[in-house]
Amino acid sequence: MEADTQAHVAFFLTGRRPSEHLDAVDGLDLRPALFAGYRELTQLRYDFPLVLVADRADKLFAQSLSGLVDAALDVAARGSEGERIRKHVLRLEQEMRTLVAGGATGTLSALWTKAAGRLAKGTDRADKSLEDSLRRARAAVKADGEVADCDAAMPARLLRHAWSAVQKQKAEGFRKDLDRLVLKLSDILKADYERSEAGRSAKHLKAAVGSGFGDAFDFDAMSRILSKALPKDAFPESRRRRIRELLAVLGAQQFFPSPDAAAKKAASAKSYSFLFESCADALAAFRERMPKLIGLAKAIAIAELEIDGQYSESKHDALFEQFGANGLDPQDLAPFPDYLVCVNAEKMQADEHAQLMEILSSGLPIKVLLQIDDILEESQSGEGGLTSGMRSRQIANMAIGLNEVYVLQSASSNLLRFGERMLRGLAYRGPALFSVFSGASGKASGLPPYLMAAAAMESRAFPAFTYDPSAGPNWASRFYLEANSQVDLDWPIQGFAYEDEQHQRVSEDLAFTLVDFVASDRRYARHLARVPRSKWNGSMIPVDESLTRERKGLPDKVPSLLMVDADNVLQKVIVDERLIREARRCREMWHSLQELGGVHNSHAEKLLAREKKAWEERMQQEAEAHAATAPAAAAAAAS
Repeated sequence: MEADTQAHVAFFLTGRRPSEHLDAVDGLDLRPALFAGYRELTQLRYDFPLVLVADRADKLFAQSLSGLVDAALDVAARGSEGERIRKHVLRLEQEMRTLVAGGATGTLSALWTKAAGRLAKGTDRADKSLEDSLRRARAAVKADGEVADCDAAMPARLLRHAWSAVQKQKAEGFRKDLDRLVLKLSDILKADYERSEAGRSAKHLKAAVGSGFGDAFDFDAMSRILSKALPKDAFPESRRRRIRELLAVLGAQQFFPSPDAAAKKAASAKSYSFLFESCADALAAFRERMPKLIGLAKAIAIAELEIDGQYSESKHDALFEQFGANGLDPQDLAPFPDYLVCVNAEKMQADEHAQLMEILSSGLPIKVLLQIDDILEESQSGEGGLTSGMRSRQIANMAIGLNEVYVLQSASSNLLRFGERMLRGLAYRGPALFSVFSGASGKASGLPPYLMAAAAMESRAFPAFTYDPSAGPNWASRFYLEANSQVDLDWPIQGFAYEDEQHQRVSEDLAFTLVDFVASDRRYARHLARVPRSKWNGSMIPVDESLTRERKGLPDKVPSLLMVDADNVLQKVIVDERLIREARRCREMWHSLQELGGVHNSHAEKLLAREKKAWEERMQQEAEAHAATAPAAAAAAAS
């Protein structure tokens, strides 16, 4: 027993594994015990796959397949046939999920048809009940769109879909205002022409009335009467020229294509694109287009004054001469399209990182998706240590520190639940950073990206939060941390039940820590060692308990994890000190986020302790004063 304990302690301190006491975990296909129920995601109902609903700019721009199926069943699965319909439709949903997991793509309607065909092959052709069930449910599904699974491509697909919906809504409002300005300005010129000599000519009057009444009027006489009755042309040539120039600028704008199909097709070659895969390209495009953007904003402002008859050359010419000399503020930029940049953190070089920080600090309406596919990296110190998401944390923290950047950080598994906050960031007047961990690194461990992403968020390796500068004047209103489970705890705690050797049910609570997340990744198997069941002893304690201990000298207890193998047989694994150090760092960073979110805030707790102490002192003073006056009061009462 002592030799076993010494071997455990030696591995904890050195990472070296004595073969006679400990086993390597390579090839054992181990995963944290809490993952035991998630072997096959296609058998489970959860948020994915998503349906990217077309033409929606509200919170329903993306919906889960399960949610759409449930809504359809609420309508279709009623009465005596309800249970039959429910069973058939849930089988179809599982078949669709299997298709998507296997790489199938397309719209919901197309995948529905394909899945229904596969189910029909295994059904008796004389049994029309399946066809009837699916037909009724399909009629109750009111949405359609591309289907997206939780994979490496999903964060960019989802954000582009949401961005496109927001920009389409903005374009409709802009075009409506633009068409109004063009119509009003054209009416001013038309009215000017009608009062001009050419407008009062017999030829123009005849053309205006139409050929059907050509013999009923003497247009030459009418022209002479109008020339005498109407005032001479008092419309300044400078105003006429200015309005024509305004119409030319408004008609040539390249920021929003025309809603008219023919005009849109003709203008597509000259319309700007606002989607980029590089921060440098987005910045360059913004700067290149800035003069035209200022010119268009200036034309819109002048047009409004002209339509209201408020433009004064003596006052406004000099003012608009300098319009936009110092750029445009967020309010002036708000009507125009926002830029969207989708970049991958692993491909970012130093210059691209600098361009990203320039975007975030510039106040420009550029939204950036920073996708992180792997948050576990070897330390640059060369000592074999780990850094969990440090680069992404630094960027998000710096963005928050700028105070004027909308920041959303989330694992991809949580993006559907952050849908409204995503839309809020896309509609924010200013730069926005969407930092997303895709979970794609899970492929190296045989885990689906969804599970890897969810584990990163659950273990505090990649917590979800938003910072919205427009939400209010203080941190309580701006910072949101509640998307994380059990936000008041260091590590989430979940119930776990299993059957022991005597076939008895055993239940216990397990904390899911950063160490559990790292243990999910085969690349870091050298930090783990399996303890044979015959050598289990009291020296092994749960990781979360180990993290609360302050070690002095050689440890007498070593941190361990419960894991399951490919057959779901329970195993105990001990971990080395490097993982424990990284877990402590992760916990401290989580504490910092908790403070920002008002959880266990040290300032509030300090103030509370001070007020409590002051209250206790007052109570003690009152008690002492009462004790001192009590004898005198008793004597006075006796006399």
